[in-house]
Amino acid sequence: MLVIHGGNNTAPYELSYFSALLSFFCVYAVDTVGHPGKSSQTIVSPNSMKYGEWASDVISGLGFQKMNCLGASLGGGILIKLMCAAPEKVEKSVLVAPAGIADASMRSLGKLVGIPMILYAITRKDKYLRKVILAMAIEEKNIDEATLEMFKYASKHVTAKVAIPSIAKAEDLQGFNAPTLLIVSEHDNMFPSNEILAKAEKMIPNLKTHVLKGQGHKFVLSDDVITMIKEFIEN
Repeated sequence: MLVIHGGNNTAPYELSYFSALLSFFCVYAVDTVGHPGKSSQTIVSPNSMKYGEWASDVISGLGFQKMNCLGASLGGGILIKLMCAAPEKVEKSVLVAPAGIADASMRSLGKLVGIPMILYAITRKDKYLRKVILAMAIEEKNIDEATLEMFKYASKHVTAKVAIPSIAKAEDLQGFNAPTLLIVSEHDNMFPSNEILAKAEKMIPNLKTHVLKGQGHKFVLSDDVITMIKEFIEN
């Protein structure tokens, strides 16, 4: 399984987040090109198929003709680009709260995230950073120490990348027919679940969907969700 991480974080963090999958699969997690980590810092256009071409090159570079793929948040948007650019490289696809299908209002996100982020940059007080994460996590219980540390180091050492993969069109996915599991959160204020589900059902064939009730964009993976992903890949 290839795991593609979200924006402005790294493969080790994403791998720790999905660590339960290591009990069932041989998992490859790579640092996304142009984002924090050890991959090239060259920024590719989010409006083209370059992200998908990069992911296709990763699969070939690992020595596989095709792989099961999982992408979360921005990583989900990159996986969708792969599904468009090289559909033959995807055995099965798992999209978790993905970019690339529907976007929230940048104005609402600015209110939720922008103001506390500015206050954190000025004061470096953890309470403001927690407010940034809480806008995505909804509840404090979804913010663990690893998440807090990752956001803290990223804000200190990384120039944030705000561009996300552009919205896919139905015609872009015409060549893709591999089984896809789409997991969305009921209260995701970054990529709204209702819009994602409505569009995905028209765009992606062979689609299975699941809504995480009461959850936001950032959530703690339950055993039920891990089991769902495992059974989807294996069956």
